[in-house]
Amino acid sequence: MRIKEVIVVEGKDDTVNIKRAVEADTIETNGSAVDESALTQIRHAQAKRGVIIFTDPDYPGERIRHIVSQAIPGCKHAFLPKKEALAKYNKGVGVEHASIEAVQEALKNVYTMTEAYESDITQEDLVIFGLVGGANARARREKLGLRLKIGYTNAKQLYKRLTMFQITRKEFVTAMEAILQEEEA
Repeated sequence: MRIKEVIVVEGKDDTVNIKRAVEADTIETNGSAVDESALTQIRHAQAKRGVIIFTDPDYPGERIRHIVSQAIPGCKHAFLPKKEALAKYNKGVGVEHASIEAVQEALKNVYTMTEAYESDITQEDLVIFGLVGGANARARREKLGLRLKIGYTNAKQLYKRLTMFQITRKEFVTAMEAILQEEEA
């Protein structure tokens, strides 16, 4: 599998694992302190070939994703479920720990964020489906992120993430109905 876009990752170990799974070029941010030289490289890559941001499913990874996508609009995003990124014996989480299949699956399901999308999902929908507040809200958001392949997000950011990835109400409701059915089983 050859990836045309340049993949933005956190470090060298991520690059090594991605190159095991696909044929691709990467830019490493070297952690969450994304400097201007890295942003310059990413801007150039975005202009020439496009960029896929593929960071760890943790707070520093989300911070890098936010910094890069704010500085460089139009980047694509690949998400890895946290359970697919766990190191052996739960000693860390990251792209470098994911299986070849998990990396390939994440790169098949990329999204482009947009700010100009009018979502037909409402804040009320989030409350009705128990995604905000309540005992099961976090678990349901995790399941929703997995099912829609948009990554986990907290309650405050969920609506924004659904909107930015242009998730339709139909996709949202279908995913939530499946999650609720699984919970009942």
